[in-house]
Amino acid sequence: MSFSKRSPGGQAPRDIEAGSPRSFSADFDDGDFSSDPFDVTSTKNAPVRRLRRWRQAALVLNASRRFRYTLDLKKEEERKRVLRIVIVHTRAIQAAYRFKAAGQLNGTILDSSSTGEFSIGQEQLSSISREHDIAALQEKGGVVGLSHLLKTNLEKGIQGDDDDLRKRRNAFGSNNYPRKSGRTFLMFMWDACKDLTLVILMVAAMASLVLGIKSEGIKEGWYDGGSIAFAVILVIVVTAVSDYKQSLQFRDLNEHKRNIHLEVIRDGRRLEISIFDVVVGDVIPLNIGNQVPADGVLITGHSLAIDESSMTGESKSVDKNSNDPFLLSGCKVADGSGNMLVTAVGTNTEWGLLMASISEDNGEETPLQVRLNGLATLIGIVGLSVAVVVLLVLLARYFSGNTRNTDGSAQFIAGKTKVGDAIDGAIKIVTVAVTIVVVAVPEGLPLAVTLTLAYSMKKMMADKALVRRLSACETMGSATIICSDKTGTLTMNKMTVVEACIGGKIAPHDEPSMERRLSMERRLPWSLLIEGVAQNTNGSVYAPEGRNYEVSGSPTEKAILEWGIQLGMNFEATRSESSIIRVSPFNSDKKRGGVAIQRSDSDSTIHIHWKGAAEIVLACCTKYMDENGQLMKMDKQKMTAFKKTIEDMAADSLRCIAMAFRSCERENVPSREEELAHWSLPENDLVLLAIIGLKDPCRPGVKVAVQLCQKAGVTVKMVTGDNVKTAVAIAKECGILGSDSDATDGSIIEGKDFRSLEDRKRGEIVEKILVMGRSSPNDKLLLVQALRRNGHVVAVTGDGTNDAPALHEADIGLAMGIQGTEVAKESSDIIILDDNFASVVKVVKWGRSVYANIQKFIQFQLTVNIAALVINVVAAFSTGDIPLNTVQLLWVNLIMDTLGALALATEPPTDQLMDQHPMRLSEPLVSNIMWRNLLIQAIYQVSVLLILNFRGTSLLSLRDEPNRSAIKVKNTLIFNAFVLCQVFNEFNARKPDKLNIFKGVTRNYLFMGIVGVTVVLQIVIIEFLGKFTKTVKLTWKQWLISVIIGFISWPLAVVGKWIPVPEAELSNFFRRCLKCFKEG
Repeated sequence: MSFSKRSPGGQAPRDIEAGSPRSFSADFDDGDFSSDPFDVTSTKNAPVRRLRRWRQAALVLNASRRFRYTLDLKKEEERKRVLRIVIVHTRAIQAAYRFKAAGQLNGTILDSSSTGEFSIGQEQLSSISREHDIAALQEKGGVVGLSHLLKTNLEKGIQGDDDDLRKRRNAFGSNNYPRKSGRTFLMFMWDACKDLTLVILMVAAMASLVLGIKSEGIKEGWYDGGSIAFAVILVIVVTAVSDYKQSLQFRDLNEHKRNIHLEVIRDGRRLEISIFDVVVGDVIPLNIGNQVPADGVLITGHSLAIDESSMTGESKSVDKNSNDPFLLSGCKVADGSGNMLVTAVGTNTEWGLLMASISEDNGEETPLQVRLNGLATLIGIVGLSVAVVVLLVLLARYFSGNTRNTDGSAQFIAGKTKVGDAIDGAIKIVTVAVTIVVVAVPEGLPLAVTLTLAYSMKKMMADKALVRRLSACETMGSATIICSDKTGTLTMNKMTVVEACIGGKIAPHDEPSMERRLSMERRLPWSLLIEGVAQNTNGSVYAPEGRNYEVSGSPTEKAILEWGIQLGMNFEATRSESSIIRVSPFNSDKKRGGVAIQRSDSDSTIHIHWKGAAEIVLACCTKYMDENGQLMKMDKQKMTAFKKTIEDMAADSLRCIAMAFRSCERENVPSREEELAHWSLPENDLVLLAIIGLKDPCRPGVKVAVQLCQKAGVTVKMVTGDNVKTAVAIAKECGILGSDSDATDGSIIEGKDFRSLEDRKRGEIVEKILVMGRSSPNDKLLLVQALRRNGHVVAVTGDGTNDAPALHEADIGLAMGIQGTEVAKESSDIIILDDNFASVVKVVKWGRSVYANIQKFIQFQLTVNIAALVINVVAAFSTGDIPLNTVQLLWVNLIMDTLGALALATEPPTDQLMDQHPMRLSEPLVSNIMWRNLLIQAIYQVSVLLILNFRGTSLLSLRDEPNRSAIKVKNTLIFNAFVLCQVFNEFNARKPDKLNIFKGVTRNYLFMGIVGVTVVLQIVIIEFLGKFTKTVKLTWKQWLISVIIGFISWPLAVVGKWIPVPEAELSNFFRRCLKCFKEG
């Protein structure tokens, strides 16, 4: 059952049994790359054919439960068809609206043009939006007229007080849609009832009940059948409760995923609200990567392109302007920026209708889940074979008269035993065999992954990590490389301008006096600089009378705007002096953004302002403006001086931004809107106005987090769009670069140099790279691909729309929750809610915890499997009777399966997990240490219990007493000791490789609670439920013997941990043997 993937080192393992190393594109290979159907290297982007193989190979007793949290392949294959049907459905609604409109012309339908407080109704708004009716929009006066009807100020938005919001929700609805109701508890009960073995046991229980009542009367005859039925019902209820709780956790997580936060403009202020709080009339700013939160109409837009593929299926982006101003909810902003007026929300939008029509599928198998299905199948085949043998042996002994009652008489005598009694005896044998199957086939083993993942995901929310894909949670535990952004992840993302070079001179840091402000405003470079700060931005300044101003926007934009205010900028006044005619939005490829403005209608000169990465903007400059406003030629000496200024700022770990401008004659600017939309702003012959340095301090504790990763065998690489020198300075502060000696040419590279290399060369140098500066999103993608080809498990952080390919390609994509765009989040596997690198490290710890917890549960369950099977088989062959009956085995199964999973699969992570190197995904599930531990415990339990089975009567000096036969006492003691052995062994399983198994146990309340409940119920079963479980009350000495037998497993485990284990994995040996057996 070995599982193939990459080794933590530079080279992938060449072990044939472990599978071949995966290339970065292997996920998209639909070939059968392994003969083992459970050898699925990654479920991220895995082809349907490969996922179907392991399902067909799995031995499953209850498919509805086993596959509940895996991908529904049939549903997935039909998903596109279903979506098309829903979209056609919404189009049909459009047709219905048109038909309704036609009816209105004939006077058959009353006009509903107004809704209470507003002069337009939802019906008309929906009609305009859904039908993209530009004529109807113009009839209402365009977007301006529509805003008047909705009582919205296009600049300041709605009033936004509680009364206003209530009126809008009453009139136009809320931005929500009805969820399809989740599965109820009764549905989970029904699923649990579908287990084939439990169905057989229930049928057997009913037959035994009927025969028992017929032969012994209702007073005594119902115990046998009733006790089995009660035990089965108990298993069903406990299983259903556990599964139902998991479903509630997943439902809560889905709500967190849906709850997108966005900015709106209300009462002149930019506020962050939930997408569910958007109302009709809201003015919403849109930027690259945002999701359109509702249907609406474009107010103003700059190079705005919308990806409408989620609604139309067409992947091509659609340009939005006055000719096509309609925006559909659920679509993504592919490029540009703009403001929209919301006209429809919730189920009044096509997206809302679509979401209300489909239910979200939680199904998604993980690599560990697939491997555990393989292990469960292997154990199940062995258990099923044993059960069949036991069934045949017991039936043969029974009908040959070799099975004896407690008094020594034969249970079956040919020709004398009644048919009903013979059938009842045969039914009891069948129930025993079926119960062995229940115990032997570990249905709960694969579901333990879901349990621990559900628990981990809930706890990770508190650690500021939202898991979008289950598989990422466990894969993160095997991560060998983390490629991290700098800004906001390693740094605080709280920027301030601390240095500025204006007019070729370093400006003073202190805030200028009023007199100096007036003096500066009269100088040309300062006035142009303030114009550039105010106009070339997607941020804003809200300055109410008598109150402090509020600045909104990205951290960089906020810092520059605050600096402009210190220089004396009046944001509203400066923006009102000119109008924007064209915007070239900033993106991470160009690393600069520009704006073309016209100061007045009579002014024939257009000002074009650029802002971006200092050395990139500087390279476009041929002149600079001195402090007196004189244009000076940018000679070689001055260019060198400015470069030196940038380098000095970068060496102080400052982010360097340059601001430049140029003028352009009006006749050179396209006058038609269509031509203007495709006009590229001139970016040559620029005049440098200023170079500013922004300080973004490192996050507290980030250095400790980086060191923790390094100690855990995880390499941290910084990938940033900032200047290389700035990146190096921050990397030293964070501990990524330990000293100047680490800052060598091999460990530091610029994006353009990396992308110019051939694939082979990139693969050679990628191991040494620790810092990549001035990187583009494509450079990050190339880095990820090179690392994965070298056999690494790679985690990547990203926040921009263009980071989506790298997030998708990486083994684990980590999107930023605060600065990340919706496009980046949808391409990611985990969202880091606080954008903090320390939270990324916590995710690594949780990932390792998932794997560790599953291994604990496997060790515990395999011990029970081996012991229960061996005891029953040996007893069946030797005496024709088994010491553990059906009800007792069902109770053991409950302890082993559901309760054991709850206790061991929910252990919180410990700091010791970060002292180990990453777990290779090719490592067997059952390690040599686990084999040693479980075999020691299983051999001990089998030996002691078989001795009690064969010699217990004489060793314990048991004698027959009224209503208390010696055999019943012996079997009760065996059952009691066996259960207590599992209770004590649960503690051993907590720390498979540690001597102190009690460390931290008192902090795990769930573990202690389950152990306590198990012990209490065991006492109740032995002392009070003997008629149901076929047990008798034990004396205090017999209880003491049971406890001592269980207790010995603790010192035995300590001694066993001193036994060395071989380096060669035993699991691989067993696998090779199994393979040879199959081939033979």
